[in-house]
Amino acid sequence: MSPKTNTGRKNVLPIFFLLGCLSISGWVAAAPATASVDTIAGRQIESLTIRNPDANASIVFENGLRATVDGWDKVIESLAPDASIFAYNRPGYGNSQETGAARDGGTIVEELRQTLKHKGLAPPYILVGHSLGGLYMQLFAKRYPQEVSGLVLVDPLLPGVVKKSDEFPFWTRGAKRLFFSSTVNKEIDAIHQTSEQVLSLAPIDDKPIVMLINKPKDATAVGVDFGAFNKDRKTREFVSGLYPKAKRIIVDSDHQVQRQNPAEVIDAIRKIIATPAPGE
Repeated sequence: MSPKTNTGRKNVLPIFFLLGCLSISGWVAAAPATASVDTIAGRQIESLTIRNPDANASIVFENGLRATVDGWDKVIESLAPDASIFAYNRPGYGNSQETGAARDGGTIVEELRQTLKHKGLAPPYILVGHSLGGLYMQLFAKRYPQEVSGLVLVDPLLPGVVKKSDEFPFWTRGAKRLFFSSTVNKEIDAIHQTSEQVLSLAPIDDKPIVMLINKPKDATAVGVDFGAFNKDRKTREFVSGLYPKAKRIIVDSDHQVQRQNPAEVIDAIRKIIATPAPGE
């Protein structure tokens, strides 16, 4: 292999690393057969709603980047007898209509709340977010703490980890525009803005939080900076102190914890369900 060819291959690595770290379940994923498409605020949204009038808990799932609602199938199947459940595809995913609205976390959280209201699912919610979806759920909980009873963050993206997209190496910026949809590009470009939104709000230390973190298969990979992530010591120390009261569980899994280790996610959610509300 010539040096030029080898360099070219190395230069496209960052976008695939970004892909893996921010979540991917596959190039195409079919939604569960029970999902339906509704028109909400003039746009079509694909979602799965299970109403359980005998349950006290309402669980809301948020997908990672490029992931669709089917990734939660095993988790939802186990929890359906115990709670009301809502899972959906954001605009531009699955059969949910693409939107021209901004794709920052603030916009996505407001769209989600509007959809939950349309579905008649009242708070408080247990928020479950995977990867980038975990960042959105952190914002939801900090913006509307009175609507949230707890969080389960599945190998979540934390604020401050991803750089501004215009600070990515040029090959990373080019590759993401070449390989990803316009919706995915908009979400990646808005990650830094979403992080700032999260960090601008008050702490949520009074909320029960469980964080499931995948165990890296190659410990040396953690120290590699592919250009899209802040991996300096200051960032690592800052991130490790974000949720001091959260229960952190290391899972022997890849990034798709909910697919590879659904029992861990189910157990974490059940721990939140069993946590008494303040004052009880």
